[in-house]
Amino acid sequence: MLSRFLPFSFTRSSAYRAPLALSAVLAVGAAGLSAQAGASSADVADVQTPITSPFDSRDYRVLTLENGLTALLVSAPEADTAAASMNVSAGSAQDPEDLQGLAHLLEHMLFLGTEPYPEPEAYQTYITRHAGSHNAFTASQDTNYFFDVEPSALPGALDRFSAFFLSPLFNADKLSSERSVVDSEYQARRRNESRRENDVLNQVLNPDHPGTQFSVGSVETLADRPADEPSLRERVIDFYRGYYDANVMHLAVVAPQPLDTLEQMVTDRFAAIADHELERPTIEAPLVDKGSLPVYLERQTLTDNRQLRFLFPIPDPLEEYARKPAQLLAHLLGDEGEGSVLAVLRDAGLADGLSAGVSRGDGKDALFTVSVSLTPDGAERLDDVQATLFSAVDNVAADGLEEWRYAEQAALEQQSFRFQQHGAPQHEATELAMRLSRYPIRDVQYAPYRMDGFDAERTRTYLDALRPDNMIRIYSGPEVEGERTSPWFDTQWQKTPAAEGGTALQGLALPEPNPFIAEDLTLQSGQDETPSVIEKTPHFTAWHMAVERFDTPKVEWRVSLQHPGVRRSAEEAVLDRLLAGWLNDSLNETLYPARLAGQSFNAYAHARGMTLAFSGWRDGQAPLITRVIEQIQRGDITPGSFERVKHRLERQWRNAPDSALFGQARRTLNQALLAPQWSPGELLAASQRLEHHHLEDFRRRFLDELYVDAMAVGNLDADRAQKQAASIKQQLAPRLAREKIPALEPLAVSADKGVLRPHSTRDESLVLRYLQGDAATPRQQAAVSVLAQWLQTPFYQQLRTQEQLGYIVNAGYYPLLDAPGLALVVQSPGSDSATVAERMSAFMADVDERLKALDDEALAPYRQAVHSKLSERATGLGQLADRHWQATALDEVRFDRRERRAEEALNVSVEELRELWARLQKHRLDIRFDPGDEPSDVGEYRDGLAAFDDAD
Repeated sequence: MLSRFLPFSFTRSSAYRAPLALSAVLAVGAAGLSAQAGASSADVADVQTPITSPFDSRDYRVLTLENGLTALLVSAPEADTAAASMNVSAGSAQDPEDLQGLAHLLEHMLFLGTEPYPEPEAYQTYITRHAGSHNAFTASQDTNYFFDVEPSALPGALDRFSAFFLSPLFNADKLSSERSVVDSEYQARRRNESRRENDVLNQVLNPDHPGTQFSVGSVETLADRPADEPSLRERVIDFYRGYYDANVMHLAVVAPQPLDTLEQMVTDRFAAIADHELERPTIEAPLVDKGSLPVYLERQTLTDNRQLRFLFPIPDPLEEYARKPAQLLAHLLGDEGEGSVLAVLRDAGLADGLSAGVSRGDGKDALFTVSVSLTPDGAERLDDVQATLFSAVDNVAADGLEEWRYAEQAALEQQSFRFQQHGAPQHEATELAMRLSRYPIRDVQYAPYRMDGFDAERTRTYLDALRPDNMIRIYSGPEVEGERTSPWFDTQWQKTPAAEGGTALQGLALPEPNPFIAEDLTLQSGQDETPSVIEKTPHFTAWHMAVERFDTPKVEWRVSLQHPGVRRSAEEAVLDRLLAGWLNDSLNETLYPARLAGQSFNAYAHARGMTLAFSGWRDGQAPLITRVIEQIQRGDITPGSFERVKHRLERQWRNAPDSALFGQARRTLNQALLAPQWSPGELLAASQRLEHHHLEDFRRRFLDELYVDAMAVGNLDADRAQKQAASIKQQLAPRLAREKIPALEPLAVSADKGVLRPHSTRDESLVLRYLQGDAATPRQQAAVSVLAQWLQTPFYQQLRTQEQLGYIVNAGYYPLLDAPGLALVVQSPGSDSATVAERMSAFMADVDERLKALDDEALAPYRQAVHSKLSERATGLGQLADRHWQATALDEVRFDRRERRAEEALNVSVEELRELWARLQKHRLDIRFDPGDEPSDVGEYRDGLAAFDDAD
């Protein structure tokens, strides 16, 4: 796989916190200077318009303010939310050696009050009341803050947001507690394998390079200063004043308001940010001491994963973004088609995944990285894998640096740029703010796609760096017992002797010209409001929805192959997953060029069978669908492919106890309340009883008794959709009636306040408290949603900010199919589940009093927030297709469920919430965990439950 070529990355070495599923995410602390009100056009030094796609109907404007701040404004009339992101060009690489994690702590502190909004919860409360979310992350050379809200609330959100950079309070009362939150975040990440590997890698990189420091921070690294030194708070303020400056700030705002309106909002609020004539910090120390190479090392994993990573020091290609000389190499070495490194390693049973790309760029140096996911057999033949990689490098050197290959890549990038999908405003604002900090203004949209021409000499310069004597090789596996332990993530590791010998596998070949590149990219007219049935028989139903509003000639097809047998036992469920996995695996080499050309396919198993998902250009999609169906019907299930897919699934199930604890709790909840479900342990045991012939037999049985649903959403007219649907029906020949497929039903939580414990090896404690509704009606779904929206901020502020129980603290709406529910979650590194549950119960008791004091005026913003969220239109074709496709999984197929809930939300009363809160507490289930707990028998609990009663 080609890793998407971006000359910057914040996921590897950052203290990044991804948004969590159930709530508005982080709130963290602040302090400082004085704001000046009012701005005018005199505050704008320069205005430019970036290069955009001819099919992009939005308006763009980039301002350079007199203080040096740049702001990219995007007027997106079709957007249902408004978003902003501020990227500050300073991060953990600027941490002083005696306070590692200081940049991250500062990021937290900015959320905890400003001069005009001194309350610690002011920002989060405003965002939550207005259907928004917010977060931030600290990377090596960047700190990024972002939010989204309903459009009418954008001025107020920017008032509060801009104060972060004008007058933060650096709340002294919250400094110690926020340091504990930073430490909780660190503790929650200590078993993360990516961070563990980076911790080891940092031990062999140049110790003088600031990117090798500990970036997250802990109570130890952020300890109080000695009495004769400036205090920790003073050091936070010094860092802010030393690195937070208008000249290194880059703002992006994406909203439906006109550009002039957005410009006034921005200049009024951000023109007063101080200009101290700072520049983006640069890193002069080399990333790698070339004299130390080559380095071979191995490190221990906590999970059943084996990976071999090759890292080659190269110049950071950031400045060469217009030609991207390293991208062709990543494409050729990361190829997955016939004759690729991955293909020959897969055929030999040594690997099941590979990626290539550039990482850890710092503006001067970077690493060209090739990562290989190994099988156990591959872990025994590391030198052969290495020899095969360098044989491929030799092939590229001999025949790969050809202009037509670069031109083909450039043409595909132009197609992607021409018809790019923008996605959610918050995601886009964050990405644009980061790009604005790196690229010339005119290329802020175009830079990732720009390929101006092939430069053979520069490409060969990068290729010449891919040598055994210029390499760090890291093997990661569970069997490793190292002589050393990394300092921050406790990873055993050791250096090993350099490779000796190694035999390159035969069969390597460079890719041929891509035959799947689309030619007809004309846009068809036609926009439907919802999908409509285009064919319906007892055995087959097909829907179609024409879409032109995304200005792309793409189509999303979903085809659900449903069979009653996949729910009968854990063995049948495993076979269903094996068949879907084999289909993907067996077509990987053949369809990889199609994926590069914008035609993607994926098969995934579900409780009724499997779905074939197609996404891509309208031109060329029909033969791809035909080819996939032919493969599932008649493709050869080779023993090698069977074992590879089985190994991949078993690895996933073996690793489940060490996955994110919050995810394990959700999985246990679903296993308890959605029948039938099987635990990872049950699926693993069932898989180990299956052999190759079982899958061949299952395929025959599966295809002999099918009911099929299909849906096309995209730039496709009804006649063409009908022809394709007829072809799908003819090929699959379904013969089972829809009524023969068992309905998906949730179970009702018992009234005994049960407690279940997941099978986990994690170090933290957790409580997920689930309060289930009693009616699957739009009204109760809306009411529980409003209640969850209202509870988010007080739950977070009390249990996280005040009581410091943990880093992951959420309250949110959590339905199981159509059964409404509310989930309260706390994951704690320092408090046991009994303590967390006790504090959670205390909060719940206080909710009764809060509800008594609540009036209709105070509730109104939360009703509106739920209505606004549910009324948000899909931001991409894939998201739109998935929304409508999910509706077909329910017995009553309706495409207006979100709209009905949205309208009901506006009518939810305070008295209704009081009554609902009392009823929710009668149906409570806790998922709790403490290290060392014995797992519960979830099946026994589930067997005692009745079906969810939706008679109301």
